[in-house]
Amino acid sequence: MKSSKNTYIFTILCILLAALFVCNLLYGAVRIPAKDILGILSGNFTGRESWRHIILESRLPQAITAVLAGSSLAVCGLMLQTLFKNPLAGPSILGISDGANLGVAIVMIYFASTSYISSVTAAFLGASVVLAIIIWFSSKLKNNVMLLIIGILMGYLASSAISILNFTASADKVQRYVMWGMGDFSCVALDRLPYFAILSIAGTTAALLMSKQMNALLLGEAYASNLGVNVRRSRILILLCTGILTAATTAFCGPVSFIGLAVPHIARLLLGSSNHRQLMPVTILSGGVIALLCNLLTVLPGNGGVLPLSAITPIIGAPVIIYVVVNRRNIHYFN
Repeated sequence: MKSSKNTYIFTILCILLAALFVCNLLYGAVRIPAKDILGILSGNFTGRESWRHIILESRLPQAITAVLAGSSLAVCGLMLQTLFKNPLAGPSILGISDGANLGVAIVMIYFASTSYISSVTAAFLGASVVLAIIIWFSSKLKNNVMLLIIGILMGYLASSAISILNFTASADKVQRYVMWGMGDFSCVALDRLPYFAILSIAGTTAALLMSKQMNALLLGEAYASNLGVNVRRSRILILLCTGILTAATTAFCGPVSFIGLAVPHIARLLLGSSNHRQLMPVTILSGGVIALLCNLLTVLPGNGGVLPLSAITPIIGAPVIIYVVVNRRNIHYFN
């Protein structure tokens, strides 16, 4: 009975993912007939060149980016919530996202660079520095709560540095940084997509391979050790995996809030289980579904405008987190 329920959920999520992916191709600021979109994708289109450019250079890579980013952030949230046994842990909790933000703030505000390559490089370097510090502390501290506090403090330090840069910068530089900070799945062009895809797929694959270790960690570190799990190495691998996925997503798409925090809870509520062998695939699919939905909602109907992604994700994520907080005593996530 349980197996059939899991299969049903998995099938529904796959259908939703495919349907929302198609909707992201069909719907946008410019109306393009479905038959023409099919012709463009199949290579048999001889109509307007501008429509071909919109589909192949904008909507298609944007939809793929949304799936990859949503899945990556959802996986990060699940792994961190399991590691810290904290339902409010997410990709930004360890300061890795703030490190990426600081890297972009430095090149945009201090060096006045507007290059996409320099922004992505700076974001990845900033996140990597914070990740390296967190991993170093993880080898010194045995207490996950203390490690969590270190991560939060790293985020505060990065945020303080960003505030100082904003205070000393001109208005136009601050505006560029603020626009980047709203998050956007459309920043990844088709020629840059393979780089993001490699990092995202590699990270999610590594997370899937760690399902057994995460199931053991749910039982407690002492019990996991008795089962033959190297707790310290597993903790470092989880931090490394989540750090790379968070750094890559933030570097290519900007800060994307709430998806990593809320989606793992949605997956748990759907399955009613914390078994990572089933929970991890459902979380990956749910992350892609939610990200595609958010991307679709950013397009304002009627006037051709586009809402910031950061204005949409909390609308979906916040109610989930509120539900979790209110019903925390009645929901058993980590057993």
